Amino acid sequence: MKYIYCCLFSLLFLTVQEACAQDYMLVPQHFYLHKGDELKVHLFSANQFVIQDRLNFDPAKIDKFNISAGSKKSDKDIATKSSDTIATVTAEKDGLNMITMTRKPVIDDVEREDFTRELDDEGLTQYSEKVKNGSKDIFRERFTWYLKTLVKVDKESANDFNKSQDQDYEIILKDNPYKGNYGDDIIGLVNFKGKPVVNAVVVFYIKSHGGNVFVQKLSTDKAGQIYFKLSREGVYMLRSLHMEPSKDKSADYDTWLTTYTFAFVSSNEMPNTYKEFGFGNIH
Repeated sequence: MKYIYCCLFSLLFLTVQEACAQDYMLVPQHFYLHKGDELKVHLFSANQFVIQDRLNFDPAKIDKFNISAGSKKSDKDIATKSSDTIATVTAEKDGLNMITMTRKPVIDDVEREDFTRELDDEGLTQYSEKVKNGSKDIFRERFTWYLKTLVKVDKESANDFNKSQDQDYEIILKDNPYKGNYGDDIIGLVNFKGKPVVNAVVVFYIKSHGGNVFVQKLSTDKAGQIYFKLSREGVYMLRSLHMEPSKDKSADYDTWLTTYTFAFVSSNEMPNTYKEFGFGNIH
């Protein structure tokens, strides 16, 4: 039986050259389940896959939450009694199950120096030059986060995991990572409002056993696709950001962020302890 106990708690120490906007990520307590199992889903804030905080339940900040497996897609009641989970769901269907969340937009006032640093760090030089050459001191940025996590329930049935989840900004995997072997290529697609995005930057993370984090920066091709390999056992995360000048006066810029987590295991038996994965134990 392949099991990954993936509760994030202890901070990961990763040396990186670039800083990015804060991310949110969904992490299930288990990526491998049996039909009928209860699954706790955790929400973490992170920067460069370094965990900043575990977020408690706050319905005022959540727009949508659901779990889908093929044609079966249902909104779920978000846990209200547990402070360490966003939701507790039941794995009702065999195969790949997709859990998605959309957080409600948040507007933040950002000082010019901090905003230009953010733009440069994200590689948005077309906007940073405009900001640097302007006279405005405070910028209003509206953030919207779209989150996905993919789990496997007994079988490897695809269950339309490679279809859009109707998120404005999303990463779609075209290949099943739970069916792959070492060295297999995985193709991903980046869509903004249903259309492929060219030259979108996607940061690709792997957290292997023991807590080591490996980072690679990818860029979509003319078809909006990225390509990466299943190179290590562990937890994978794909992260991307898209920004445009706002079309209304409530903000100067709109920023959409997306994260996608899943696991890759090649061996038949996996370690049973949280620490062997470098995640610690939140219980």
